[in-house]
Amino acid sequence: MHYEIAPAKINLTLDTLYKRDDGYHEVSMVMTTVDLNDNLSFEKRNDRKIIIESDHQFVPTDRRNLAYQAAQLMMRRYKIKTGVTINIDKHIPIAAGLAGGSADAAATFRGMNALYNLGLELDELAELSAELGSDIPFCVYGGTALATGRGEIIERLPRPPHAWVVLAKPSISVSTKTIYGALKPGKNEPASGVMKDAIADGDYDKIISTLKNDLEEVTVRKYPQVRKLLGNMNDSGSDGALMSGSGPTVFGIVRKEHQSVHLYNAMKGCCAEVYRIRLLG
Repeated sequence: MHYEIAPAKINLTLDTLYKRDDGYHEVSMVMTTVDLNDNLSFEKRNDRKIIIESDHQFVPTDRRNLAYQAAQLMMRRYKIKTGVTINIDKHIPIAAGLAGGSADAAATFRGMNALYNLGLELDELAELSAELGSDIPFCVYGGTALATGRGEIIERLPRPPHAWVVLAKPSISVSTKTIYGALKPGKNEPASGVMKDAIADGDYDKIISTLKNDLEEVTVRKYPQVRKLLGNMNDSGSDGALMSGSGPTVFGIVRKEHQSVHLYNAMKGCCAEVYRIRLLG
């Protein structure tokens, strides 16, 4: 039996630069992990099946699950002859812009590597994981990073200054594909380079003033609930607020614990799913 933690991520920046020939968008984004985790366990089987177990009613337990696809890819690539049972104890909201599925897949790459003593480096796992999804390579490493290309080229960064994060997820699901489809890339000034420098300098105020997500304007246009939550975050005392990924989750950052408690309590009044957590990076 082997265990892995799969932390959620938030975007501190998300710049969309242009539409690529392969249909993806060229992006530049700074992401960092937070202490909201799924917990996965891995156990060898005597047959060659991949079995996904989860108590969460919305977690698919078939090949639609990215963890299933990650296990399948590892078994094929490294000629693994036995199966695996993967139990996913789900805490990260689903379809929320927090990379929960990608985090589970990344944990599966690490977990299969450990379970079968393959001896692969994180760099090798990250490269393989890019075949499945753009957010997975970042999740393989965790921490804080600048991601470029379609998200799969990772430059690791120092951890940001200590801060508290309040996440609020409205009860809607957002299709990443739909949001990107409605996007006009390249019209905003990129912020990821400035954010990278702010993190390197440990400059909390600069980090807050540089928060930016190009997908936000598309999502808030389609989903007024997201715009309302961003307004509530700002009105309730967050130092800075932003949508993560393609949404719909919104987060507010504060420096002090007492501020985080106040912000959490304020947001509980306008949203069912609210979490008070810390930046990990």
